[in-house]
Amino acid sequence: MKQRIANCPACGAPIEFQLSTALVTVCGFCHSVVARTDKKLEDLGKVADLFETNSPVKKGMTGTFEKKSFDVVGRVQYQHPAGGVWDEFYLKFPGDRVRWLAYAQGKFYLTTEKRLTDTSQIPDFETMTPGYRLNLPDGNTLVVAESGTATARSADGDIPWAFHPNAAHRFVDLHGADSEFATLEYDADGPHLFLGREIAVDDLKLTGDSWQFEQPPSANVGVLQLSCPQCGSPLTLHAPDETLRVCCPSCKSLLDCQQGKLEYLQTLTMKQGEKPLIPLGAVGHLNGVEVTVIGYLVRYVVYDGKKFSWSEYLLHNPKIGFRWLVLNGGHWSFVEAIPVSSVVEQTNSVVYEGETFKLFDRGTAFVQYVAGEFYWRVTIEEQVASTDFIAPPRMISYEASANDTGSELNISLGTYLPKEAVEVAFGVKDLPTPWGVGAIQPAPPPPKDVYIMWGVFVVILIWLNVMFLSKLVTTPVNQFHFYVALVILSIWPLLTMLGRRQFEVERWKQSDFNPYQGSDE
Repeated sequence: MKQRIANCPACGAPIEFQLSTALVTVCGFCHSVVARTDKKLEDLGKVADLFETNSPVKKGMTGTFEKKSFDVVGRVQYQHPAGGVWDEFYLKFPGDRVRWLAYAQGKFYLTTEKRLTDTSQIPDFETMTPGYRLNLPDGNTLVVAESGTATARSADGDIPWAFHPNAAHRFVDLHGADSEFATLEYDADGPHLFLGREIAVDDLKLTGDSWQFEQPPSANVGVLQLSCPQCGSPLTLHAPDETLRVCCPSCKSLLDCQQGKLEYLQTLTMKQGEKPLIPLGAVGHLNGVEVTVIGYLVRYVVYDGKKFSWSEYLLHNPKIGFRWLVLNGGHWSFVEAIPVSSVVEQTNSVVYEGETFKLFDRGTAFVQYVAGEFYWRVTIEEQVASTDFIAPPRMISYEASANDTGSELNISLGTYLPKEAVEVAFGVKDLPTPWGVGAIQPAPPPPKDVYIMWGVFVVILIWLNVMFLSKLVTTPVNQFHFYVALVILSIWPLLTMLGRRQFEVERWKQSDFNPYQGSDE
């Protein structure tokens, strides 16, 4: 392919456009953004240094996707409205076709721009709020997960659009069925649609110098040692490229963390019962994956004037990203994010993977206390609108938040974990015994004796009926014995059914959507 080589208008160093359709490139010497025009090169200003993330993709690497080779020719880094950053890489395929590869919180999304023949089919930016369902011309339906205004922070290499440093970037992220993903970008020319799907890094078959996911998490790849600006105590960041808040374990100072620089925000006070039961930095194995506990927070809701609190442990693995362990009333659950499009909403229920989850509660959740590190700018009294749906042993949770720069909807799936499983996973002992019935605690299975009694009951009932038919129990005494036998044989199954019903009554008694409301308890 013919490449264009010229001199940087800012420093005079040679620059090369590897992508014939590139509109700008970043000078590798002075980091100026150079715009390409028909007559001359124009200096658009310098970019900030790239904030290095743990992405295994780097400019200059090569790979193969769906049997077609590609080169990584450029990269743009955006500042998320919540404070974090995400990367967008540009992959050059044969024929100078470009595909966009976004990397955020350990996940990859590969998209291709789809030309819109009629932009009126796409609603305006203000309409695309989380939960909005967009019907595409091809019949597919996408659900808005997030909308906001980011900042085009930095760049490297060839960029197939008119990149300007610090320019506002209005975006909408959407999810569809079968890992389908899309981004809408709104600029002066109207909306631009980029459609694709979530992929695994192994799908790219990358070659070149890069951090490797194959390294075990126990190797502490990317761990950063810092000192608290308030007390000088050492701080360990397990996810330094994504951590935006960290709390010093010594002086309990909440610190803002950006690019390895720490800024004091406030000092927190730990109340009784807020100490984490699993120590920060503990490594455990859940669902066959090694994870590290890097953060801990206490949340609460107010119900009938009373405060109800629970604990959440942030787990991290450089390959899969973030997960959560939630402790509520001594009951544990393992929580992971799921696409918003995977859940179908109904009246007071949702459907996920063909199973119906009933509405359990909704309200406003507040942050009461934090420790460790977090991938967003967490603050005390931070709040989200939450809604929980249950189908024990699983829970679907909605968390919606909004501010002046954007709005976001996160949906997660929680699965019940016995406390013994948590103790084994992290090597801890004497976790509190659960009290009451947990929201997604599985109902205890009937004792094996109940099944045996049911079998005996059926056999004897058939035998007694045969006796009736043969007129062997026609006398009043024999009939009395027959009915006594029926009552005795029915007691255990009946008690089992009543016990299971009472278990459900206890589960739902704290819910405003109690299906047993008004029943005898």
